[in-house]
Amino acid sequence: MASFPPPHVVEDVPGILQLLSDGTVIRAEYTYPHPPLTPPPGQPVVQWKDIVYDASHEVCKLRVYKPQAASSSSGEKLPVIVYYHGGGYIMGSFEMPCFHDCCLRLAGELPAIVISADYRLAPEHPLPAGLDDAATVLRWVRDQAVAVAEDADADPWLAELADFGRVFVAGDSAGGGVVHHTAIRLASGLVGRLDPVRVAGHVLLFPLFGGVERTQSELELPPGPFISLPLIDKGWRILLPPGSTRDHPFANPFGPESPAMGGLPLPPMLVVIAEYDLLCDRAADYAARLKAMGKSVELVKFEKQDHGFFSVEPYGDAGSEVVRLMKRFVYDNGGNAAVST
Repeated sequence: MASFPPPHVVEDVPGILQLLSDGTVIRAEYTYPHPPLTPPPGQPVVQWKDIVYDASHEVCKLRVYKPQAASSSSGEKLPVIVYYHGGGYIMGSFEMPCFHDCCLRLAGELPAIVISADYRLAPEHPLPAGLDDAATVLRWVRDQAVAVAEDADADPWLAELADFGRVFVAGDSAGGGVVHHTAIRLASGLVGRLDPVRVAGHVLLFPLFGGVERTQSELELPPGPFISLPLIDKGWRILLPPGSTRDHPFANPFGPESPAMGGLPLPPMLVVIAEYDLLCDRAADYAARLKAMGKSVELVKFEKQDHGFFSVEPYGDAGSEVVRLMKRFVYDNGGNAAVST
């Protein structure tokens, strides 16, 4: 009888997972490296609850946030922020304190209804599974809007406060990549009709993009506290289909097989990058190319910041500026502001 060698480790992401030669994934019990933050005094009180948006997949849950002070009695509806967390497509959840605190701030200070969604992660669920889930989240929002319009059984928080004509799709790192792919799917009609939902804009915070040709920031910047070039390359090897390069459309928005964006009706975009982020040149190039196509794109660079700074220090000075930027972007592109900026 033939014997087969035991499976061996082909990719190792320390502290997160090991991928074995037979396809087995061994996940470490991940411990978030920072203690939960204590919000500074005076932060608006925000309520939140968890909801299943796709019962066919255990992970497909979302967390809805609403400012406690908001009330339909004022007649004001709030914009809706659909938020996708980072984590390299292989880890992360809205339950992690970093992402939870970001959404608390956005809900309370914009103010807005924030919907922070989990999605299936690789390598157990290879892309495009997570991108498909992101589209399903928007269909769930559409179903809620339809239920409100028909006075049916909608979520009471959304029925009371959500302005479905002012929906914004946002995300950080891999979540920023999810935003890009969602924008392309929406503009290409691949998500289906969302009426009466209107997606009014997209926010990409230090998005995770890749490519075979190295950028200047990848070649010249030292490793950051959370990412390095070998780690990024390892992530793409885990994520992309076998035999693919980093120019695959999942990684490179402008790869040879990536969908053309020139003719797509993309809504306004806000792209945020960090000076010390290895990936900053890719996101800056993304914004510049879209702007050259005539798209409405605002690029904001944060000096002396690393990749992921908003989720690492959501209550820091730079995090506060991200909140102010998003507040201005949302209310400038979504009609009359409910509050002064």
